[in-house]
Amino acid sequence: MFNARIETVATSGAFKDAYKSKRCLIPADGVYEWTKSPVDGGKDPWFISMPGTAPFSFAGLWAHNDKLDVTSCTIITEQAATPMSELDDRQPIILDPAYYDAWLDPSTAVDDLQDVLAHDVDGALQFHRVSRDVNASTKDKQRNDLPHMIERIDLASEPLNPL
Repeated sequence: MFNARIETVATSGAFKDAYKSKRCLIPADGVYEWTKSPVDGGKDPWFISMPGTAPFSFAGLWAHNDKLDVTSCTIITEQAATPMSELDDRQPIILDPAYYDAWLDPSTAVDDLQDVLAHDVDGALQFHRVSRDVNASTKDKQRNDLPHMIERIDLASEPLNPL
């Protein structure tokens, strides 16, 4: 499963065991979110980051499937706060670094975890529109790993490129 909701992570059959003892941090320096364009109905990508694209970590959970011999992880999400609420009604939890140790410590009481997760950095986030090139699917992963994928675009000058 891609995301775990903070509202049900402690009780969901899919996540409750990992929530107790298999917590992780998922590092990033940005994340994308899409909105529907009012101009042409296409998908408009937005790059979300900390100021200066400083690195951060999502609160996550991990699990290993012995039958498939696969280890996977999921990001915990919450109701979006300002400024993310301008783009979506949900957002990933970006944990305050001061709470990394408590989140990762398997001895942290399950009853204390919701309080740990409440210490996020969502108010520090910033975002800007980026090129629709982000939307292009390609087998050439290097094509989608270029510096311009996070650069602010001038909305007036972007040619329409409906998907």
